[in-house]
Amino acid sequence: MPKIKYQFNTKSLTIERVQVTLRDKLKRLMWVASSGTVFAAVLLVLAYNFLDSPKEKIQKRELEQYKFQYRVMNNRIGKLQKVLTEMQDRDDNIYRVIFEAEPIPSETRKEVLGGVDRYSAFEGFDNAEIILNTAKKLNSITTQMVVQSKSYDQVYNLAKNKEKMLASIPAIQPLTRQSLKSIGSHFGYRVDPFYKITKFHSGLDMCAATGTRVYATGDGVVSQAGWEGGYGNLIVINHGFSYSTAYGHLSRIGVKNGQLVKRGQVIGFVGSTGKSTAPHLHYEVRKSGTAINPINYFFNDITPAEYLNLIRLSDLPSQTMD
Repeated sequence: MPKIKYQFNTKSLTIERVQVTLRDKLKRLMWVASSGTVFAAVLLVLAYNFLDSPKEKIQKRELEQYKFQYRVMNNRIGKLQKVLTEMQDRDDNIYRVIFEAEPIPSETRKEVLGGVDRYSAFEGFDNAEIILNTAKKLNSITTQMVVQSKSYDQVYNLAKNKEKMLASIPAIQPLTRQSLKSIGSHFGYRVDPFYKITKFHSGLDMCAATGTRVYATGDGVVSQAGWEGGYGNLIVINHGFSYSTAYGHLSRIGVKNGQLVKRGQVIGFVGSTGKSTAPHLHYEVRKSGTAINPINYFFNDITPAEYLNLIRLSDLPSQTMD
């Protein structure tokens, strides 16, 4: 039964029955409906901005798990990088030193593969920084591992050829101790006997009588045997492993171009050909094409005391014989 409403009429001072029209009912219904709609909209906005749906909660948990896994991965990558750095250090400072191989340049080890566009696929996403950093670290380690693997292959080949290398590297004097009279001039800056100016002397002038036998100081292949300007009659032996030796001012050459020679084999005879002031052998040791002090390669022939004496004499001023 619908409720009946009354109101007090202040003019007639009587209580009168309120007549509710259909229009009034529709207005009230519309007000209630609109109020409910606004309230529901406000609730939806609040819920959308401040409350997570079950699916969003699952996604957030997964995202946190991914972040944790990336942190763990980066930690492991850091440990791998440390181990790789130690391997590189041993490679450059131990293995390559033993086999007299040049260390690998740091630029080669750190060269980036693929260029800057390699990481474009990771850009523009939320949390892209952690993914990008991880990808860069992995790429860096991959590059270094490739370089290190190739380096170990090279060191392995050097190890396999160690016996050949030891036989090839210059290790004796080109003249016997009995035939060697003296060292006329040592390696370094000396006074030129012809021009009387200080010039760099790229070898040793080893004094001996004309016709004294000259020996190959290591196994190798004769790359030059003939006349060469100021050197006179010259023999050059390529020993491999970036080493070569030169024997100048010879009176006679006993080998030919392309001939295989062994350490201790007679290759020529002392003379005074070319730009020379007296019979002697001009002897050079070259590493990668650069002349180095030959007395460092007499270790099979002299004692430590004799070596120190040669070093002392090499520092004294003198005049070259060629």
